[in-house]
Parts: sequence; structure tokens; C-alpha cells
Amino acid sequence: METRYLGNSGFKVPVLGFGAGTFGGKGPLFSAWGNTDDAQATRLIDISLEAGLNFFDTADVYSDGASESILGAAIKGRRDQVILSTKTGLRAGDGPNDAGASRFHLLQAVDKALRRLGTDYIDLLQLHAFDAMTPVEETLSTLDGLVRAGKVRYLGVSNFSGWHLMKSQAVADQRGYSRYVANQTYYSLIGRDYEWELMPLGQDQGVGAVVWSPLGWGRLTGKIRRGQPLPENSRLHDTVDFAPPVDDERLYRVIDAMDEVAKETGKTIPQIALNWLLQRPTVSTVLIGARNEEQLRQNLGAVGWNLSSEQVAKLDAASAVTPPYPYYPYWRGQFSERNPTPV
Repeated sequence: METRYLGNSGFKVPVLGFGAGTFGGKGPLFSAWGNTDDAQATRLIDISLEAGLNFFDTADVYSDGASESILGAAIKGRRDQVILSTKTGLRAGDGPNDAGASRFHLLQAVDKALRRLGTDYIDLLQLHAFDAMTPVEETLSTLDGLVRAGKVRYLGVSNFSGWHLMKSQAVADQRGYSRYVANQTYYSLIGRDYEWELMPLGQDQGVGAVVWSPLGWGRLTGKIRRGQPLPENSRLHDTVDFAPPVDDERLYRVIDAMDEVAKETGKTIPQIALNWLLQRPTVSTVLIGARNEEQLRQNLGAVGWNLSSEQVAKLDAASAVTPPYPYYPYWRGQFSERNPTPV
């Protein structure tokens, strides 16, 4: 499997990673995306490793920590073969310090994650959200200390705005702390907000995208078609309250274009959605999820080939939306060649 550098670091990751949020099954919907048990998890990891996918992502809030525990058990005896990524910062307990990015919580959360994962280091640690109540200096000095102690190798963020990330990078540079090299972000053919600010920031600051929900919260799995109602047992009925809204006509327009490309390529709708992402700037790896072997093997089929430039253009046009101000440059043509229009 192809590998890419994780942002502006010397660390390479496979272009597809495995999202272990389905491991466990405890807690509310946002914490428990599935109920994959130990045996099933081990089998999925076996298949992934055979295909060259060795990047596994989880979080301390997934299934109240069970996702980390199951992942740790599944890789036991082969830690040196895998890349472990986890996240912390969302509420993981009832105590006043069981959330956020304070020194107290980060040190405690990392030690708990290490125990659950059964390892003495985390390859990529990401803050699950920006903590506006903790000084950025406190957060970054703590993370830098974890890197220096060898408990963490690389740092990333998730669900940060552009100014959250840029302020953090500026403080890291000013104080000589370890910088963020990854941004775990929502990005899909029906969710292209990432392109407005975070993508150009990633290009400028050397931050690679670790894409989550590349199938648009399940809406690009091929189950949705124009004029075709969702099956009553579809999980999409449960996730609609969490997923970013998408206009129905735009969704159908994207799926219509994907259907055309599917006929041209002989590939599935999910494979097309994943392959399109792999051709976007700043994308280091795309996280795929799977509840069974069939889903995993289908998603693995998204690599080893590329959409043509004409097919990419067709998908781009179908999924395009007008960015809000100031990202939409209404001043087009107002700059000379010496001072060109911003991208």
C-alpha cells in the first residue's frame, strides 16, 4: 500500500487507516459506533495488516475506553508492526478534570490510554477538540513533555478551527515546543468545508489531514439513491441528528455523478468517494471503518488505481458549493499579475 508523510514530519503512514470507533459498543451513539468484539477486531486487523494497512485510530471516549482496550488486545505481540493513533480531550468521566487539555487531564488521560492499549508509547496523539479554557501554552508544554518523555511520538488535533490551529502553531514556534503535524478532520464529497481554511493552512504549516467519515456519515455508501427511500433498519436514521446537514438535491447530484463514474470504472460508490479524497491536497491518510470483513475488503479496494482527471472534474463540479465570505474572493480580477488573486 502507498505511504505518505504525515504532514511536515519524517513519519510515513499508509494512505488508508482503520478507524476503530466501532470496537466495543458501550455508551451513547456518539461514543459507540458499533459493537465489534475482541475476536472480530482481531480478524479485521489481520486483514488490514495483510493489505499493508497498519495505521489504527481510536479515542479514549469510544465505548468508554473499550475501543482502546480491544485494539490493544488485538495487536498484542505485534506492536512493532502497527501505528497507534488515539485522541483525548472530550469528556471521559464525571469529574471536573475529566475533560479538556489541561496538564492534569492530559497526563492522566495518556497514562490511562497507554494501559488500555497495552503499550508504552503512542505514535500519534491528537486533541479531540480545542479547549478554550486552558491556556495554549499549558497544553503545548505538556504535550511537548510527553514527546520528550517518549510516551508520544507525534502530535495532532481534531475538530479545530483555523485560528485554533494557527495560534497553537505560533505558540509552539515561539516556545520551541513540538508542533502539530496532523489534523484529523471531517472531509468528504458532500462535506468540503475543510477546503476553505484548513486545507490552505495545512499546506502552509505542514499539517497533514487524517480524514474521518470519508463516506459523509454513511450517506455515500451506495444505499441512498434519488427517489429511493432508506431501509427502515438503516443506521442513517440514527445518525441524522449528528451529521452535518446536506441539502437533499446536492446529495442526489453528487450520487448521480458518482453513479456515472462507477459505470465508467467498474468501482463501487464507496471506493470512488475514498479515491477522490486520496487525490486531494494535504491528505496524508483516510480512515476507513468496517463492521465486517466484506466492508473492509471493499474499502481496501479504493487504492491501487486512480480516477481520471475528467472523472475528478465531474465529481468536483457536482459537489461544489460557494464558500462563505471571506473565502469566496468576490474581488476576483482586482489584483495584478505581480500581486495575483489569492487562491
